[in-house]
Amino acid sequence: MIKTRKHGEEQPYWPLGPFKVRLPLVHYRLELIEAIQALIIFVVALGMIPLLERYLGLPYDVALAYVFVSALGFLLPSLLGVPMVPGWITPAIPVVLLFLGNFEPGPDAIKAMIALQLIVTLIFFVLGVTRLGSKLVDIIPQSMKAGILMGAGIAAFTGEIAEGGRLAATPISLTIGFVITAYMLFSQSFLRMTETHRWARALSSYGMVPGAVAAMAIGWSLGEYSLPQIEYGFTQPAFAEMWNYLPFSIGMPNANMFLLAVPTAVIAYIIAFGDIIVGKSVLARVDHLRPDEDIDVDVDRVHLVTGIRNLIHSFFAPFPGLAGPLFTGVMVTMAERYRYGRRAMDSIYSGAGTFYFVLLLALFALPLVTLFRPVLPIALSITLLVTGYLCISVAADEMKNNTQMGVAGTMGVVLATYGAAWGLVAGLVLYFLLEWRAGSDEESAEAEPQSQAAADLASHHEGVD
Repeated sequence: MIKTRKHGEEQPYWPLGPFKVRLPLVHYRLELIEAIQALIIFVVALGMIPLLERYLGLPYDVALAYVFVSALGFLLPSLLGVPMVPGWITPAIPVVLLFLGNFEPGPDAIKAMIALQLIVTLIFFVLGVTRLGSKLVDIIPQSMKAGILMGAGIAAFTGEIAEGGRLAATPISLTIGFVITAYMLFSQSFLRMTETHRWARALSSYGMVPGAVAAMAIGWSLGEYSLPQIEYGFTQPAFAEMWNYLPFSIGMPNANMFLLAVPTAVIAYIIAFGDIIVGKSVLARVDHLRPDEDIDVDVDRVHLVTGIRNLIHSFFAPFPGLAGPLFTGVMVTMAERYRYGRRAMDSIYSGAGTFYFVLLLALFALPLVTLFRPVLPIALSITLLVTGYLCISVAADEMKNNTQMGVAGTMGVVLATYGAAWGLVAGLVLYFLLEWRAGSDEESAEAEPQSQAAADLASHHEGVD
């Protein structure tokens, strides 16, 4: 029997140290709309497979096993008391790929990925335990935060539209899929339609699904992607073979790999902390509309759970996507549905919990996996393109004057071209040469806090992870 919530209280849970344990069908019901979304959006999780094959040198079945480990990690936030929909640190993926490009696919690249993920794990744990996370991000100049986002956005776009990118191979399906997704997530005209038309509101509940489905259908019909060879039964990830691609077999990274990974890890954390702020802003927009549920957003708990997920990845599935606190596209569409009351969604935990519970089950369904296997690249491409747009949009919001624009823009180009280390060096040099004024209060007054920028982003409309 599902434990019911009294009006105005938190969703029932079992206390466990700093965590609040909630189980599906025990502490919350399953939600139909989130289940349907998961049956389509799980293809985004599978979209990591081409990157695992290309950059880490994994066979397909081993890469699929890695995705299963990632899906298990996605269950942890709703299980342990985090009301956000978790995801990857998606804006950091292009920067991570630049870092991995310095290593030969195979054991070397896997070790480098392990080094990076362990450093990210350490950052989350230390800052979560000491509660220093917000202080660290606050001392980073606004122009450098914008430069990091700008660089991630530029790298996301150039990776897709440059010569040899996926746009050249599938121009029509990818363009239409991106346009539909961006229109539904960011357009003011579509937002107005959701306020006046029930069909638009219902369509918006599915977030990225319509754009992804349209792109796949067009890709198949125009021959940009091969038709699927559907098989029946259950998937068989190569868990046994996966052992040969883990640190227990190939060994741990050397000290040089850890050193080289530090700049990319710092950038990934800064982006992830921005995701936490965006997640809090999204929840704040709907929390006051639902007096029936008290939502507990504990940033330290978010840090700890995200650290646990990255630790699991480090040893059992080193992952270019890393483990991040927010899948923004799903989080925002879920929050929009949550605002319509308990009949629409009983609890914020029932939405997030259902989504990833069904997503994990979908990974076992061989007919679904084989149906979407030919179009795996397009799901990841749409995610990266929309993420690139979002990064550039937020970066522009962070910049308050022409000097900051110049510092951020130059840093972004260097970061996207030469990687995290050179990007950070360029940002620091330009900041101290062009922007820094010792002891000046005027500078701090010009810089809007990141939390406010995130709130502005949330109120602007939907985002995507």
